[in-house]
Amino acid sequence: MAKEEKKQDKKPSKSPEQIEAEKAAKVAKKAEMAAKAKEAVGEGKADEAAKGGEREAGKGKAKGGSGRKRDEGGEALPFPQGYIPRLKTRYEKEIAPVLQKELNLKNKMALPKVEKVVISMGLGKAISEKPRMEAAIKELTQIAGQKAVVCKAKKSVSNFKLREGMEIGAKVTLRGNRMWEFLDRLITLAIPRVKDFRGLNPKGFDGRGNYNMGIPEQTVFPEVDSAAVTFHQGMNITIVTTAGNNVRGHALMKSLGMPFRVDEQAKKAG
Repeated sequence: MAKEEKKQDKKPSKSPEQIEAEKAAKVAKKAEMAAKAKEAVGEGKADEAAKGGEREAGKGKAKGGSGRKRDEGGEALPFPQGYIPRLKTRYEKEIAPVLQKELNLKNKMALPKVEKVVISMGLGKAISEKPRMEAAIKELTQIAGQKAVVCKAKKSVSNFKLREGMEIGAKVTLRGNRMWEFLDRLITLAIPRVKDFRGLNPKGFDGRGNYNMGIPEQTVFPEVDSAAVTFHQGMNITIVTTAGNNVRGHALMKSLGMPFRVDEQAKKAG
């Protein structure tokens, strides 16, 4: 009896016409879905092309400055076409041949070169004084000739009332012509204006030929209007080179005109 009831519960078999109609409906549905997918792909390509155009336009705007990554510094005003900084020309024509003989290098490609310059300001007081950050970014941009970027705290430190993500500094990275232009101004204008200056510390190298130095005030740069300065802020300058060691790095910096301090023992020996 149970088997007979199960047989009665079974659905009636479909006719050939119904089966053909269902197949035709499935084919039509697949065709419709394929058409929609093609439209979506076409829209995606159009959006991608539009974004690509925006990127190219952004690249065009950034030309002429050091124009690297946005986190290294923002857009800068372009130099005149064909302009070559004075210090760069002097390095290629005068400094490089003398430096090659001094370091006893046979290959010109092995000569140490300046790769980039990073200028940074630590602004811990900006946590409680927000106008301090705005003023520092404005002045750092004037000094570097390139938009400075804000640095945020990576960790929270309760003793300093510091939380992760707080704005505590500003920096800018210079390359190319803008780097050479800044170095020229630093050596010839800014450093001689430092009060009670007795020479740069020759021990400021990191072991790989990169040099670190500090500037006590931003007013030593002529680009900053000392009358409009609301607070005095120092900065750190890191000159990254391809020297590889301190001996070559020191020789490069000295040949560029960096006024290093002579120790008393060296004076007596001389």
